[in-house]
Amino acid sequence: MSGSRGDAPLRIKAYTLGPYATNCYVLWLEGGTDAWIVDASFDPGPIVRDVRELGLKPSRLLLTHAHVDHIAGVEEVLGTLRQPGSAAPALMIHTDESQWLVDPVLNLSAMGGVPVTTRPADGLLAHGQRIVLGDPSTGVEFEVLHTPGHSPGGVSFYSPSHGVVLAGDALFAGSIGRTDFPGGDLPTLERSIRERLYTLPRQTRVLAGHGPDTTVGDEMDTNPYVPA
Repeated sequence: MSGSRGDAPLRIKAYTLGPYATNCYVLWLEGGTDAWIVDASFDPGPIVRDVRELGLKPSRLLLTHAHVDHIAGVEEVLGTLRQPGSAAPALMIHTDESQWLVDPVLNLSAMGGVPVTTRPADGLLAHGQRIVLGDPSTGVEFEVLHTPGHSPGGVSFYSPSHGVVLAGDALFAGSIGRTDFPGGDLPTLERSIRERLYTLPRQTRVLAGHGPDTTVGDEMDTNPYVPA
């Protein structure tokens, strides 16, 4: 591992889970044990299995937003990955959706007849906040981008050094997140995409909350919902 920030080989493994085919992710640095989990949908067993088999020790469970298909597996993940003698991974979400974790109406699980709640967040995320995966001096830095519109507290996690953004349900390959749920707003989402995602380098890889990967440039050129 190089001693300069961002040079560590970043590994990202995607998992498509649950009835809504929600993409969840595990991030870690090659040769290290610190890891992040991004979103935890229904039936997160494959995430737990791989984290254990790889010998990883997740320090954070980061949520792109708090709709049920992105939080349904939170309690299973936190409960099973707690390290002996230490705390569970820190659960983190944007401040605008902290209450959604404990409210089945807000997180939409009540609509399905099986209310889902989680423990309260351990930390709140804000636009422009920088968080580091791995060693604070040599790890990979991510910037928190507030990308509301699909939901009020939607966030994306952007690594300039590795040219990747985990965009949650803001931007998809050839599509965007729906805005007809409570708290959604199409003009707000369009503004988030244009001002917070389309301003990233064109080659930036977009890892979405549903569907295949894409790039910022491809979406700027071809996305029919939010033209550049």
